[in-house]
Parts: sequence; structure tokens; C-alpha cells
Amino acid sequence: MPRVARKISKTKVYHIILRGNDRQDIFFDEQDYKKFIKEIIRTKEKYKFDLYAYCLMNNHVHLLVYDKNDSLSKCMQSLEVSYSKYFCQKYEKTGHLFQNRFSSREVETERYLVNVCRYIHQNPAKAGMSTIENYKWSSYNEYLVKEKIINSKLICEILGKENFVDFHRNITEDVSGKEFLEYEIVEKMSDEQAKKYIQNILEIKDITKIKDLDIVERNKKIQKLNILKGVSKAQIARLLGVNKKLVERIMKNGKEEKGDV
Repeated sequence: MPRVARKISKTKVYHIILRGNDRQDIFFDEQDYKKFIKEIIRTKEKYKFDLYAYCLMNNHVHLLVYDKNDSLSKCMQSLEVSYSKYFCQKYEKTGHLFQNRFSSREVETERYLVNVCRYIHQNPAKAGMSTIENYKWSSYNEYLVKEKIINSKLICEILGKENFVDFHRNITEDVSGKEFLEYEIVEKMSDEQAKKYIQNILEIKDITKIKDLDIVERNKKIQKLNILKGVSKAQIARLLGVNKKLVERIMKNGKEEKGDV
């Protein structure tokens, strides 16, 4: 069956997802993330596209690209092939690293542009991996500190740089995922995976120490875990060393009730 032709954006801007084949991880350590970013830089220099936003997740990548020279397919093929070669040599793998061809959606309006930028940056929080601000492998902090590989000018002109942080704090229907390319994350996490995500979200190495915090601070931290996907409340309670009903009530109401321990 022939492939469906890729839709062409009138603005030449696209939201792109590169997925690991069969949802396999494509990054295992910090060196892998850094290597992929180097390959983005190399590909940008070769094909002269602009990158407005990116986020590297463990088994997929989001890119927001201005394809000014109409070379999108060549760009993505070059990026996938070069990183795949590195990955397969390092981990002695064979076969396809990425799933078929990349996915893309046209970005035709300024409203959609800024919302998809926010959606990309919010991926680590939605997946329960980290807060937006603390995630190392996205372009969010390039907007706040210093550009490295992105071009921030257009989005900052639309939003106003002073409004960038507040805009990203708002989770509205615009970023529910319904109108964006969505990557469904998560199968049920193992305790080891869940523990790592909880440590990142709470910024506590020994997560059982949450019991030693005062009640208000403890409740605020437990509420933050509402963003976790693939982790049950019973699993959270067990890992924190607290009562399941306590976790359920705090996540629902923001406070405990008498009888919770």
C-alpha cells in the first residue's frame, strides 16, 4: 500500500515526532542525549532549518521546525541515520532504532505555534519525569537564559519574553494534546522507575523523608505527584511509606482527614 503524502505547511513550520521502534528507549544515558543534540546542530548547519523548540524524552523526540528550504524529509532522514549509527555501534544493536518515518503536523497560525511550543516543553511534566524548569533535555531554559540551538525570536515576539514563564505555567485545553501530535506514554511503571520520577518531582533523594516534613509542606509535595502517569496511588503510598488513603485524599482534596496515618 503506498504511503500517504505528507501534508505541506503553508508557513513551512512543523511539529515533528521521532519515535523509538516498538516504543523502545532511544536514550540510555547523558552521552546519548548530548550526541543527539550534536546531530541536531550538524543537521541544522547542513540543511539550514530553524528550530523553535525541542524536547528529548526517553523513547521519543519532539521538534518544532521552520523548514525554510523545503528539505524536511532529508533533514529528518539524516538526523535519524546518523544517530542510529552511533546508537547501534555503542550498544551493539541491529535493526531499526526509529519507528518507520517521522510524524509531522503543519503549524499554520501564531496561536498554534506558541501552544505547540508550550505543549512540547510540558512533556516531561506530563510524563511525571520532571518539572519543566528542571528538565535538562528541552529548549525551555534556552528561552530564559541563552540560546544554544534554537531560534527564540519569533515566539518571544508573539508572547513577549516577559510572559514566557507564565504562559508555560498555564495548562489549558489548548495543550490537552487533542489538537497536537500526541505520543501516548505510559505503560505501568516499575517501582524503580516510579521512584526515580518521584525523586525528580519532589527534589528529594530519600523520598521516605517526606513523612518528616510539616503537614502543609508534605501535602503540597504529595499533590505534585498528580502529574504522574503509569503509577497507582497505592504504589506512590508504598514508595513514600505512607497510608494509601492519605495519598488518595491529599491528591483529591489537598488535605488529609482524621484517621489517616
